[in-house]
Amino acid sequence: MGQYAVIDVETTGLSPAQNHRILEVAVVLADDNGNLVDEWETLVNPLREVGAAEIHGLTAADVYAAPTFDEILPELVSLLSGRMLVAHNLAFDARFLAAEFARAGHAVELDGSAGLCTMRVAEYYLPSRARSLEACCECIGYSIDSAHTALEDARATAKLLAYYISQEDDFLGCWIDAAQAAKRIVWPKVPSTAVKPWPRKLAALKAKEHFLQRLPSRAPRRGLHPEADKYLMVLDRVLLDGRISCHEADELVETAAVLGLSREDAATIHQQYLAALARLALEDGPITSDGRADLVSVAELLGLSADHVDSALQSVSRRKDHHAYPIRRFTLQPGDRVVFTGEAPGMSRSELEYEARMRGLWVTGSVSKKTKLVAAADPDSLSGKARRARSLGIPIVDYSTFIQMMEQLESCEEGGSLGDTSYGNPYRY
Repeated sequence: MGQYAVIDVETTGLSPAQNHRILEVAVVLADDNGNLVDEWETLVNPLREVGAAEIHGLTAADVYAAPTFDEILPELVSLLSGRMLVAHNLAFDARFLAAEFARAGHAVELDGSAGLCTMRVAEYYLPSRARSLEACCECIGYSIDSAHTALEDARATAKLLAYYISQEDDFLGCWIDAAQAAKRIVWPKVPSTAVKPWPRKLAALKAKEHFLQRLPSRAPRRGLHPEADKYLMVLDRVLLDGRISCHEADELVETAAVLGLSREDAATIHQQYLAALARLALEDGPITSDGRADLVSVAELLGLSADHVDSALQSVSRRKDHHAYPIRRFTLQPGDRVVFTGEAPGMSRSELEYEARMRGLWVTGSVSKKTKLVAAADPDSLSGKARRARSLGIPIVDYSTFIQMMEQLESCEEGGSLGDTSYGNPYRY
C-alpha cells in the first residue's frame, strides 16, 4: 500500500452493542518507513452520555459543540481509503468504527484482521509480555504524554509502527495479510462537507470564553431594555444550580439575539439581576462572608466582579434598588414530577430516586411537559432526556443542587408551608 493510517478512538464505553459511541478519533498518516506525514483529530458528539470521564478525561461540555460521526465521516474516509489501517488493539477500534459507519447507513466490513494490530504483533518485536500501549512504548523508549487522548495514543502507535518497520527487512506474514486486508476494504463514497474538526484544544479555548463575548457590542442605551424581563426569566432558570452550562450559555446568547440585546444590554440586565439577589440575601439580616462569596460566584458567572457585588449590596442597603427584578425561589413540592439522567461518581442514582420518592416526588423515566425538573449527573448531559428537557424549557440541575432542593422540601414540610413554586434562584444566603 505504501502508506499507513494509524488510528485511535476514545469511546463512551467498551461495547457498541450496548449503545456506546465514539467520543474522539485521531488519524496519523505515516510513510513507508513509519515516519509521520500528517495528523488529524476531532472530538465527536456521541448524542448520549460521555461515560467514563475518569479514563478519557472528556465531559459533555467538551463534546457538545463537536460534529457528529456522520458529519466527520467524509474526511475520515478520505484519510483511511487506500492506506493500511493500523491500531493498537485493532479489534476494539475496528468494532466501533464498523458500528458508527453502520449507524450512518454504510456497511463497512471492519474487524481485528482489517489491518495491522501493533498489540498483536508485539510478540515478534518486544521482550515484554505486557501488551498495553504504554508498556509497549516503554520497551522502545517512548513516553506517552497524555494517555487516553486519541491523538497521543495514535502518535504512540505510529512510533511502535516505525520501530517494527526498522526491525525487519522482510516483513512477516502478518504484514502481508494486513496489506491484503486493506485492499479488500470497500470504503463508502460520501460527499464532502464543510464541517470542521473539533480538537480538544479548541474545546478548551471555547470553555474559557464568556458567553457575553459572543453578543454584539453597541453603545449602552438609557434605562433597561424593554425585553429585559424575557431574558431575566431565562437567566433565572439557568442559574438554579449556581452554574451556567454550555447549553445554557448558548440559550442565553440565542435569547439575547432574538430579543435584540447587545453585550452592553445584557451586562446591564446582569447587574439588575445581581441587585435582586443582593436584596434577597439581605432579607434575613446582615450579609455573611459565605453569603457574599455566593454572590461573588454568581457575579463571575454573569461576567461581573466582586466590586459589582459590593455596589449592589450598598445600593440595596440604601434602598436604591426598588426597580430590581423580583426573584422568586424555585422549590419542589410533593407530587412534582422529576426525572434523573446519568451516573455521577460517589452518588447513587437509585438512592437519589428512592429519597425523592420518600419525600413525595413523582420520579418518572421520561421527560414530558408535566416534568418539573430534571436532575443530571452533568447539566451539559447529551442524553435524550436532557435534550428533551431543553426543548421544553424544563430546568436541569446537577445532583448536588437536587439534594439541596430535597432538603428544602423537607424543611418546608416541617414548617407546614411549601412556599412559592415558580422559577427563582434557590440560594440561601
